[in-house]
Amino acid sequence: MDEIFSKQKQTRAVLVALTLDMTDRQVEVSLDELERLLETAGGVAAARVVQPRSRPDPRTYIGAGKAEEIRDFISSQGEDEIDLAVFDNELTPSQIAALEDILGVRVIDRTMLILDIFALHAVTGEGKLQVEIACLRYTAPRLIGKGKQLSRLGGGIGTRGPGESQLETDRRHIKRRIAALQEELEDMEKVRGVKRSSRERSGMVSAAIVGYTNAGKSTLLNRLTDAGILAEDKLFATLDPTTRRLTLPSGNELLLTDTVGFIDRLPTHLIKAFRSTLEEMCYADIIITLTDSGECDEERRRKNGVTRQLIDELGASDKPLVEVWNKCDVAVDTDFIPPQAICISAATGEGIDGLLARLDELASQGKRILKLFFPHGSLQDASAVYRLARVISTEYLDDGVSVTAECDARAAGKLADYIVK
Repeated sequence: MDEIFSKQKQTRAVLVALTLDMTDRQVEVSLDELERLLETAGGVAAARVVQPRSRPDPRTYIGAGKAEEIRDFISSQGEDEIDLAVFDNELTPSQIAALEDILGVRVIDRTMLILDIFALHAVTGEGKLQVEIACLRYTAPRLIGKGKQLSRLGGGIGTRGPGESQLETDRRHIKRRIAALQEELEDMEKVRGVKRSSRERSGMVSAAIVGYTNAGKSTLLNRLTDAGILAEDKLFATLDPTTRRLTLPSGNELLLTDTVGFIDRLPTHLIKAFRSTLEEMCYADIIITLTDSGECDEERRRKNGVTRQLIDELGASDKPLVEVWNKCDVAVDTDFIPPQAICISAATGEGIDGLLARLDELASQGKRILKLFFPHGSLQDASAVYRLARVISTEYLDDGVSVTAECDARAAGKLADYIVK
């Protein structure tokens, strides 16, 4: 995908939305989020345009009259040049082409903007592969929107026989590129699977922090584990999952993973491309849902709804959920926080002790202290205890080794032959 935002100069853009079946408040909230996305990508909103319509115009989405009004506004800006129009909904290729002809500036939709942000913030090899796959999947069906440039046949000596259009060539190239990227991604997923299997064999409980983008997930991981990962007041500052070891108050250890943030109308192409990353939560034993308590009630409800919906879609709704409300240090009123939720501030550390206590409680469920005895001929099995359980003490005897360890049900099953009754 071509770079949308210039690094030399901050791009000024017009934000455009249709009301459709949305209330004025819902449109305003959606445009607020679109503006945050624009700022994250390095742009700035010069104006907002809202067009009340019951259905989109097939040719220009907002109607020819409103498109001409926007064109006149863009033309009137003089030195304060506007370079871009960002639409809050997904546009068809023909609509983008028609709007660019009328407005005289580049036109993108919400999905293209999110893809650009993902491309900007992808750091690891896996993240970059996922972004490129998502961009190509979005681009492929839109090639026809380029029109004549991609429909020319070869001409001249040696090209007069049967051939194919440039459009068909580009489509085949994209298809081959996606297949090659998928193979690379599958290899990386195998490595991730090996690491995950190693963590499972260790017997350590794992937890995943999930929530709407910019809820404070990376800040919380940094607070709990000194992970040192990027935590910015921007949407999608984190794309690549990070896992760190957390020592709980009881001495139990837990593996904590920061995940990519959710957003309303997250493009299908991104969900498909980032599925392996998002599925980290499916393998976690505990799900920590993070809510920004500093927002208005309507916004919290909407974002929590998006989070719960994606958790359900990814098949992780059967996990134990720890409901955490972040940014309580800036919330005007905390009476709205549900009684089962834990109120914290990841930035200041307020309430973190309560969260650790709850995680300790869940991590300890199903665990018990067992005394194990390994005869000299089974000392190789004794080393497995350190992978499967938390060893409390070890005593070397004349006829073998006595080990006291805290074991979960899985470890107890694997070591059943050595449990001292």
